[in-house]
Amino acid sequence: MAGKIEFKKEVAKSGKVQPYPYQFTRDFVEPDWRRLPGYKNVTQEEWESALWQKRNLVKNTQQLKQVFGDLITDHMLLDIQRDQQERATMALLVPPQMINTMNEKELQTDPVRRYMLPFFSERDRTWASHPKAGRDSLHEAEMWVVEGLTHRYPTKVLAELLSTCPQYCGHCTRMDLVGTSVPQVPKRKFEHGQKDRLDAILEYLQRTPSVRDVVVSGGDIANLPAETLEGFVSRLLDIDNIRDIRLASKGLMGIPQHFLQDEVLKALDRIAKKAVSRGVNLALHTHVNSAQSVTPLVAKAARKLLNMGFRDVRNQGVLLRGVNDSQKALLDLCFRLQDHGNILPYYFYMCDMIPNSEHWRISVAQAQQLQHDIMGYLPGFATPRIVCDVPFVGKRWVHQVHSYDKEKGISRWTKNYLTSIEWDNPEALNQLYEYFDPIDTLPEAGKKFWEQEAANAN
Repeated sequence: MAGKIEFKKEVAKSGKVQPYPYQFTRDFVEPDWRRLPGYKNVTQEEWESALWQKRNLVKNTQQLKQVFGDLITDHMLLDIQRDQQERATMALLVPPQMINTMNEKELQTDPVRRYMLPFFSERDRTWASHPKAGRDSLHEAEMWVVEGLTHRYPTKVLAELLSTCPQYCGHCTRMDLVGTSVPQVPKRKFEHGQKDRLDAILEYLQRTPSVRDVVVSGGDIANLPAETLEGFVSRLLDIDNIRDIRLASKGLMGIPQHFLQDEVLKALDRIAKKAVSRGVNLALHTHVNSAQSVTPLVAKAARKLLNMGFRDVRNQGVLLRGVNDSQKALLDLCFRLQDHGNILPYYFYMCDMIPNSEHWRISVAQAQQLQHDIMGYLPGFATPRIVCDVPFVGKRWVHQVHSYDKEKGISRWTKNYLTSIEWDNPEALNQLYEYFDPIDTLPEAGKKFWEQEAANAN
């Protein structure tokens, strides 16, 4: 008996000696917003109101100062302001819900602050942008078969219904279209009105039976009126060949109050019931990059969707340097999603090659190491795949690389399908497609190669 007791003690201690020491905790509470000077008089009723959250979106450094008071320094505010003027590809827009998840005592290093309120001083001084970066880095607009509908994969399409969000992420891959213009990026505009665009999207899907899977995105569906979203998705459900529908919203995390409104819940409930009756898989995909962003309000909204009949609420995060680029940060987030959030860890994308994003991006080799480091801790169904979204190709697991020149940071990838811009070019299947590591992660020889490339280009 004594031996068995000793064995149990050793087993109990085993988690503490693992590279990642998982320990379940029941501690799961909404951060107290009243600790922040600007929110000290905000009632719970106001805080849980979507209308209040939207009326109090933080849009500039003056409002940041009002919220944080002396907890944010003048130097930080000037750093953010300069970034908006000289580097940012997205306007500043942060809901109080997201502000509340930041560590106000450690704003300099806080992961949510790092990608929602970037400092100019954090951008790479030598290579703010990779020479191969582009405004529409994934060429989504080139693959529009009708305005707002990207047909990149054989059986899947992306429907961009609108060009606004309730929050703007600094690393946004759709910075070419989404949000208001900033000094560095005058935004593209849709040429047609929303009704005409949505009608054209539905007409294309009706006459294209090879498509079975639609991602409904933007922008962010949290900015769509509930009746508009319901009308569009209901019409999608009337198309026989559509078997999977994924609603995309970072707003589930950024402003969960939106998804707890009666009119939104009723609309989503009707959609879910229709999907179940038709045997269509309906899911919602959100975008959480840091464990601290998963709060009881987020979990409550996710649970509401699951109880309606949504098949899943899944997370598609982005790997960002200084935010979640470690074994601990990724597993902390995944376990928070699994243990408390009712949200399935699904993908982590490598940050795309948009302008001024080099300080956030990591190399393919680093991504491969992270995939290695998170394996074996989570259930298989909840172990996220780390993927590289390769221009002109699409998602590829980071270990699917065909060849990789680590010195120059150039990886090459193959593909097994034609995008909508290649339907008349079957030779596209025989080509290799390149992706590029951030230059500051390369050895000196690689940095010199890109310096010479830049000199030759000029």
